[in-house]
Amino acid sequence: MRPDPGRKILFVFGTRPEALKLAPVISAARKDKRFRAVVCLTAQHRQMVDQVLDIFRIRPDYDLDIMRPDQTLGDLTQRLFSRLKKVTEKERPGLVMVQGDTTTAFAVALKSFYQKIPVAHVEAGLRTFDKYRPFPEEINRALITRLADFHFAPTPDAKKNLLREGVSPDRVFVTGNTVVDALNRIRSAAGRGAKRSGGKKMILVTAHRRESFGPPLEAICRALADLARRNPGIEILYPVHLNPRVQVAVRRILSGVEGVRLLPPLSYRDMIAAMERCYFILTDSGGIQEEAPSFGKPVLVLREVSERPEGIRLGVARLVGTDPRKILREAERLLRDPRAYASMVRKRNPYGDGKASERILDHLARRWEDTVRG
Repeated sequence: MRPDPGRKILFVFGTRPEALKLAPVISAARKDKRFRAVVCLTAQHRQMVDQVLDIFRIRPDYDLDIMRPDQTLGDLTQRLFSRLKKVTEKERPGLVMVQGDTTTAFAVALKSFYQKIPVAHVEAGLRTFDKYRPFPEEINRALITRLADFHFAPTPDAKKNLLREGVSPDRVFVTGNTVVDALNRIRSAAGRGAKRSGGKKMILVTAHRRESFGPPLEAICRALADLARRNPGIEILYPVHLNPRVQVAVRRILSGVEGVRLLPPLSYRDMIAAMERCYFILTDSGGIQEEAPSFGKPVLVLREVSERPEGIRLGVARLVGTDPRKILREAERLLRDPRAYASMVRKRNPYGDGKASERILDHLARRWEDTVRG
C-alpha cells in the first residue's frame, strides 16, 4: 500500500527544538501508509539542527538556508516568505505542520494561511499570558493559534488555554509532548561528552533566552560565579549558546572562575548524557523543563514565568527568576538539604508518555477529509 498522495504533509522547521520535537512525527509519518511526508528546513539554527537530523536519519527535501549573521526577526520573516512560496507551489501540500513558538513557525503558519493551506500546530496552547515573556515566543504561539486548523496540545492545561481563547473543541487534541517520544528513542544511545570529574556534584546550566539578554543574563552569571566560589565541591557545566550576545556576557563574567566549565553547545546526545549525570539543572529552556522529569532531576527555572506550569505544580521544577540572591539561595538549598532535594525528585513525567507522534497522525487521519478537503 502506497502513501495516499492526497495526504501530503509539509513539515517546516528551523531550530533544534523544532527539529527534535518534529523528528519523531516525521519518522512515524514516513512509515505510515496513510500519509506522504515532505520535509523543509529553514536552517534558522544550522549546526544544531543538523545534529538532530543525523540522529533521526532525516534528510530534508528542501533547505531554504535563510540564516544570516545579525539578521533581525523582520529580515528572517521576509526571507522565509519568499523562499517558502516556491516550495508550496511546487509540492501543493494538503497540510503544513509547524511546532512550538519560533519565528519560523509563526511565519510559516502565516504564509500557509495566505495560500489557504491548512496548518497543524504541534505543542499548541502553552501560555504565560505576558506577551514579553518569553519574547517573541509568547505572541508567536498565540498568533499561530489563530491561524491553525489542528491544535495538538501536549497537556490538559494547554487544551484549557485554547478552549478559553475560543478554539473549537473538535480541533483540539491532547497528545502529550513529542519531546518525550524523541527522548525515549535515543536515550539509550546517549553520548559520553559531559563527564563528571573528581566525584563533584555537577550542576548543568543553560541560559540563552532573548528576554534575558543584558542585565538579566549578567545577573545569572554573577549568581553562578558566587555559587562556584562558595561551594568548592561542585562543578558547574555551562554549554554556551552560539548567539554572540550570550557568548560575550557569559565569557566576560565566568571565564576563569574555578569550578565553572564553559563549553560549546552540546550535541543532543551529549546533552542527554549531561542531564543523566548532573545533580540538578539551572535553565531558562522550555524543552529542558519537559525533559528533566524523565531523568528525575530537579530544575530551577531562570525565568519569572513559565508556560509549562505542570512541572512546577508537580514539584519537579521551581521558578527562581534572574535575581542572583534567589538563584544562590535555591541552588544551595538543593545542595545542602537532602529533604528539599528529595522533594523535587520524581519519576513521572507530566509532559508525555512517548506516544504523542502516533496520536497526532491518528487524529489527522480521522479529521483529514472534513478539514483539508472540506
